[in-house]
Amino acid sequence: MLLSESQRRLLLAMAQGMRLKDHRDIEGHKTYALHSPDDSRQPVDPNDVATLVDLGLISSNKKFPSATYWLTEHGKRIAQLLLRQS
Repeated sequence: MLLSESQRRLLLAMAQGMRLKDHRDIEGHKTYALHSPDDSRQPVDPNDVATLVDLGLISSNKKFPSATYWLTEHGKRIAQLLLRQS
């Protein structure tokens, strides 16, 4: 499975306890952010999220206006492989 560096970083960040959320504004535009335990956040490329969802590595609760994403079982296995490689 070929993941970009940013996709690998996102997957590993989630495996290490950071929370990925999407946020919609009043007009329906969606943005993604990775939340740290201190609730600081950093923006995430929507294409990286879409790729990880399409590969079945992450899923969400599909809530509106803000959904939370998690690693699927497959995503957890891939994250473990990536951790061993680094």
